This record gives sequence, C-alpha cells and structure tokens, in this order.
Amino acid sequence: MRRLLFSVSASLVCLGLVPGCTTLPAPRPEPRTLPASTATGRGGAAATVDVRATSAALEVLRSGGNAIDAAVAAASVLGVTDPYSCGIGGGGFLVAWLARDQRVVTLDHRETAPAGLERSRLYEKGVPLPFEEFVTSGLSVGVPGALMGWSEALRLYGSRPLADVLQPAIRVAEQGFEVDATFHEQTRHNVERFRDFTSSAALFLGPDGQPWPVGATFRNPGLARTYRLVAQGGAPAFYRGELAQAIVSTVTQPPLAPGASRPVRPGVMRLEDLERYEALVRPPVTSTYRGYTLYGMGAPGSGGVTLALTLNLLEAQAPASLSRAEFLHRYLEASRLAFADRNAFLGDPAFVSVPEAGLLSREYAARRGAMLDGARASTSAVAPGNPLPFQGAARAVLPRVPEVARPAAEEQAPNKETTHITTSDAAGNIATYTCTIEGEGGNGMVVPGYGFLLNNELTDFDLPATVDAPHPNAPAPGKRPRSSMSPLLVFKDGAPVLALGSPGGATIITTVGQTLVNHLDFGMPIEQALAAPRVSQRNSPDHRSQAEPAFLASPEAAALGELGHGFTNVGPIGALTAIRFHPDGTVTAAAEPTRRGGGSAMVVEPVK
Repeated sequence: MRRLLFSVSASLVCLGLVPGCTTLPAPRPEPRTLPASTATGRGGAAATVDVRATSAALEVLRSGGNAIDAAVAAASVLGVTDPYSCGIGGGGFLVAWLARDQRVVTLDHRETAPAGLERSRLYEKGVPLPFEEFVTSGLSVGVPGALMGWSEALRLYGSRPLADVLQPAIRVAEQGFEVDATFHEQTRHNVERFRDFTSSAALFLGPDGQPWPVGATFRNPGLARTYRLVAQGGAPAFYRGELAQAIVSTVTQPPLAPGASRPVRPGVMRLEDLERYEALVRPPVTSTYRGYTLYGMGAPGSGGVTLALTLNLLEAQAPASLSRAEFLHRYLEASRLAFADRNAFLGDPAFVSVPEAGLLSREYAARRGAMLDGARASTSAVAPGNPLPFQGAARAVLPRVPEVARPAAEEQAPNKETTHITTSDAAGNIATYTCTIEGEGGNGMVVPGYGFLLNNELTDFDLPATVDAPHPNAPAPGKRPRSSMSPLLVFKDGAPVLALGSPGGATIITTVGQTLVNHLDFGMPIEQALAAPRVSQRNSPDHRSQAEPAFLASPEAAALGELGHGFTNVGPIGALTAIRFHPDGTVTAAAEPTRRGGGSAMVVEPVK
C-alpha cells in the first residue's frame, strides 16, 4: 500500500475516545523504517503492498512457519492496514506450490450469492438498479469467504494454528498505525458513504466527520476483538454465533445514520447462508508458454484461462524477431480476442458448462489467431470465437451470448481495490494469494462493533438486458461471481521460476500478462518488469486500450499509434507483487516502487 509517513501521533489530533483513533493512554505504534520494494536472499521471502503485512509474514517465517502461514498472516494484517481493499468481509483465491508433495493446489474462497437472492431484485421496472445504489446496499454483499479460506489453507497446507498466525494482526489493530497519504485518500473517496452509516463513520471518520489526517494513529479495537474471537473459536466463530448474526443484521438492516438520504436497499442474507459456506479446492488451470509451465486459478476465476489463451495466441502469432512495438501490438490484439471469449464463456462451473479444454487448446488458438492482423489494430470490439469443436463436445454450435445491460464492476476503469500477497519459505513452498472486498471500501458498511467492511462482490455479476436472459455470469442464488483475480505460478523444467499476482479489477489479467511478457520475452529483471509502464486491452467497445501516463509518453505508444491503436489515460494500473526464484537458490521478492505509494519486499536472510 505505501510508504509510512511519520508525523504527529493521533493522540494529538483525537478529540475523544472513539473507534479508529484513541487518546493518549493508548500505546504508540512501533516505528518502522521505510520499506524497500525489492529484496534478494534466502530462507523465505514475502512481498505485499504494505510494510506491516510483509513484516508479519517474515515474523511467521522466522518462527518456523511456512509460506501458507505467512500469506495468511499478511492477509490478516492487510485487513487492518488496507481495509478498503481486503479483509474478512471479503474473499480470495490462493494458488500454492507444496514442495514436499511436488504439486500445485488452488483454494477458491470467493464470496457467494445468498440462497434468497432472486435476479429480479436487482432490476427495477425491467432495468438494472443504478450501479451506485447496487454497490452501497445489502444486496451487493456476497457470503464472505476469507476467514474460511484462511482456516482451510492452514488446515490443509499450513503448519501453524490460526490463533498463532493472527497475532501480528491483533497487535497492529490494537497498537495502531500511522495514517499515510494513500489511506487518507481512500477514506476521502468514501467519506460521503461512510457518513451515511453510523458504524463506518465511527471507525473511519473523526469527530468532525472528516477522514483522519495524515500522521494520525489509526486503531481498530473492533477488528482486534473479531480476530480474538476467531483465534479462539476458529471458522465456526465467524460463520455461526454472534459474528454471523452481526453480519446478517448489517446486510438486512443497514446501520443508517440519522438523516441519511441515500437509498440503501437491504439484502437477503440469512444465517443459513453463512453456515453453509465452503472453501473449495479446485484443480489449477495449466498451460505452457515458450517452454514454461503456468499454473493459475480456474473458474469462477477467469484469470488463468484468459491469460493462457492470450499467451497461446501470442506464442503462435509473435515470433521473437519482432520489435518491441510489433510484439506489443500482437499482445494487445491477443488480449482483445481472449477477453471476448472470457466474457462469453466463463462463469461459476457449478452453474455453467465452461469449455476450458477448448479455450486452452493450441488448435483453437491457431484458429482464433487467424483473426489477428499483424499490421493493424482492430477498430471495434471483436466477437467471441467458438471453442466447442475443440472441447470434444457433442454439440459444437456456439450459443448466443445475450446483450449485457451493465457489465460487471470489474470491467470498468482500473480501480484501487483488492490486494496481492506473494510468499515463499526455506523448504520451497510458495503461496500466491489475491484477496478482495471488491470495490474500494466494499459496500461501505462496517459491521457494528466488529471493525470490518462488507464486500460488494455481487456487483461482479453481469446483468443481462432482460431479467430472464441467460448469461454465464448472470446472478443466481448460491452462485459465485466471475473474478479476474489471477494468482500465478511459473515453472521451468519442474522447478519454480516466478510467483506473482496483482489487484486492479479486470486489469489484473493484463497486468500479470504484461509483466510476464516484460520478464520472459523482453528479458527485464523482475523488479523492472514489474515497474514498467502498463497498458491494458480488454476488448473495449471503442477499441481503445487503457494506459498509464508513462506508457503514453513511450516510443512504443507512438509506434502503436501508427498501427491504429488508440489509448485512454487512466492513471496507475495494478499493484503487482512477485518472487523470482534463481538457479543458485536465492530469491528476489519485488513489490511496486511507486504505484499505490510503493510496496514492501523482504527476505529472511538478505544477500549483500
């Protein structure tokens, strides 16, 4: 998330004993040095968006914990320090390499639509609800999966109990941390929403109804209490009992402030929805690219398949002899084609038949790649292909994809929610973990007394133009929305080479893809590949790619313009973290040097 700013203590700016900011008797946070965005060494490593989360991961690794333990520790701290991006009110995808077993595992703990959610509730007079009203409502909240994901990850693959792993987060929540410019700015983005909910205002705003200033010490005793409850009672303490009841009450009876005029629709979540929630172990999506083997997340994740299809198209259509601009042209056009297929075919596999084998087949990539013009950019959105003949399916007729009245929230401009954690340990285990509450600040509602925001994950569903139209990512009771989260592992000759992932909505996929191209094709060291200017093409209707200012100023952008590419300046894209595994046994952990204020990378035994 950012570099720490050391300024006045909150004890000098707080006027009363309120959640979020406390008076003089509360302990000051422990001072820390500014984080480094790259570290090389041995014995384990971690990279996150925040120095306190990375420090927690290193604390666990140094005490004998493994990479999965460290990832959960980091995630729980980010629930304190980066609460507008992630937390136990949300969910995530974990991809892990288990060195002893020599296998890759994935754990889906995506949020799930309540059993009582009827699609008609998301429409009014036949038209989808206004997007902002959908976001800030009880209807947008999916059953949270994060805590179940942490619990199952530790039970199946970890070496430490949840109670131990949560201790760093409890400490940070109680002692607090100094508000930096990123935290202050994210609060400012949400201030109007937070004022409308008593619990959110009490935690995130000062007595004057304004965000806590940069330099203030932010504390979250409610979240510390929540973490202690689940440390003692495990996942059942979250999915049953007082915590579950508090979540349901917040969803069905939003804690509106007196005088709030915002229309806030209640949700339909029940205790049974929480009691029935499951984290699911799924097979990884496996693909190859130029001699490397890639392992990603399968459906309802879309990142693994979309990235694999993009790279299959690129490998077939982009020989190494091309100039960088020519290569990027083919990369953007391949991404355009892959996203057309993603939007047409991918969804929760419990509800739709996902033609994964067809989409991943080399034969399909060759057929689909014939559409790619090596000399000119597409001037409009492209239609999906037909992977069904390559699926081995009896029926090879392409189903009609209905018009979407409102695409999922993640299809829009790059956003500042979600976060990614990458960890490794001395035994060779690796965790690449993306977690989220969907939008920046989720649905805007803090569960009263428990210190965490709820997600607005159900806005990741696509809403067809008509209520009853079929669509692979249309809402349904018990369904998991399609996600772009793309935790990824890259291997060469059976050995790990790279672990990486990023936040950023649908730009997650293109951020991971471009970083791979920078590293594997252009030969950039991982820290340079990660920091390089970014561009994102996701089959946009106006054919334009979204790009960072630094990319727009590059020679490649000018050359691409000559090929017919157009660009939209959208500011920073993504916030990637990665670990590179070197042949000599050392690793390089890397985080963003500047995006989102800069991230933090550490190793257990630095190499000087």
